[in-house]
Amino acid sequence: MTTTTSPGTPAEEAGGIYVIAAHPHWRDSRVNRRMLAAARAVPGVEVNDLYGSYPDFAIDVEAEQARLAKARLIVLVHPIQWYSMPALQKLWVDDVLTYGWAYGPGGTALQGKDFWLVATTGSPEPSYHPQSYHRYFFDAFLPPYEQTAALCGMRFLPPLIFYGARSADEAEVTAHVETYAQRLGSYPDWPEIEEIDACVACPVPEADRPAESDDVSKAVSSAFHSAMTRGIASMSAANENSSNQEGTA
Repeated sequence: MTTTTSPGTPAEEAGGIYVIAAHPHWRDSRVNRRMLAAARAVPGVEVNDLYGSYPDFAIDVEAEQARLAKARLIVLVHPIQWYSMPALQKLWVDDVLTYGWAYGPGGTALQGKDFWLVATTGSPEPSYHPQSYHRYFFDAFLPPYEQTAALCGMRFLPPLIFYGARSADEAEVTAHVETYAQRLGSYPDWPEIEEIDACVACPVPEADRPAESDDVSKAVSSAFHSAMTRGIASMSAANENSSNQEGTA
């Protein structure tokens, strides 16, 4: 059972927004937990708490793809952990955005949609600087998100990042959550959207497509059999040579 909510107007009639929220420890969250609640209160927004929906990490790919297919805006909400997304969010990307559905030949299900990253960091913004302990500006960690959107033909919208979630004061947190909710409620009427070009999907040549699982299994089996055969042959040759040497000693 997934813990999704879609209050008020059906999502497809109100802009088709699907929010995928991922936080491994909601009790410890200062900002993401409040953004989760705020999104659930916006009419027409479908919200999925990944860690609540899939505590066993067994993602319902068909259900997730159905939600994505009807959405116009796909939103990832999570804390930045080790310069990337939480583990279950990454598994969701791996399992749901499949070849032939989300990208590659025939993979057009997400083309023309909008993709929005809403993330929090534990460290303050000045720490993301070449002269500080994170060594890079935060933008340096965005290419995987941008390219995921591009490969699927989605338009990457300017991310909404909240820095220093651990130390921010209450007024800052409240203002950020309100901004987030307002943006969800006003989509697609964002002034900057008109200035962002639609993304053209990155074509993946048919020859570059991943091997089928059966082919991979066969290749592994063949390689193992070949290695074993060579090993046995080598051992036999060594034993024969040893016997010959002992016979002439």
